[in-house]
Amino acid sequence: MIVVDTNIIAYLYLPTQQTESIERLLSADPNWVAPPLWRSEMRNILATYLRSEILGFETACNIQHQAELLMGDNEYKIDSITVLTLAKKSGCSAYDCEFIALAMSLDTVLITADKKLLASFPTAAMCAADYPGSLDIPNLPSS
Repeated sequence: MIVVDTNIIAYLYLPTQQTESIERLLSADPNWVAPPLWRSEMRNILATYLRSEILGFETACNIQHQAELLMGDNEYKIDSITVLTLAKKSGCSAYDCEFIALAMSLDTVLITADKKLLASFPTAAMCAADYPGSLDIPNLPSS
């Protein structure tokens, strides 16, 4: 089980330079979890793509639906005091600290591309390419 932040989820569904490594991450460990906040953040990313006319409405709705299917019942609430404590100590946003707090409470890691989170929490956060086993998975065939 790994905690993934919203950008990792978005990279899976939106064509980016990170998509291939995120697909390998999913193959290496398909048990992704996140705080419920990920849904709102994902909707905001998709809304940005809609406003920029990068995605059509139906495509954005389909991506949100697919992401919700992937995450299923893998959402965990976290303690607000823990989030605020982590935000105070690190200088990271409370939004970002929700993901770190969850990883810490589940005794696992947060997979993120956020440089500030990676620097502030080097034992609790890592990038997808550093996750054990994610480099061992061959490239997935394009669909």
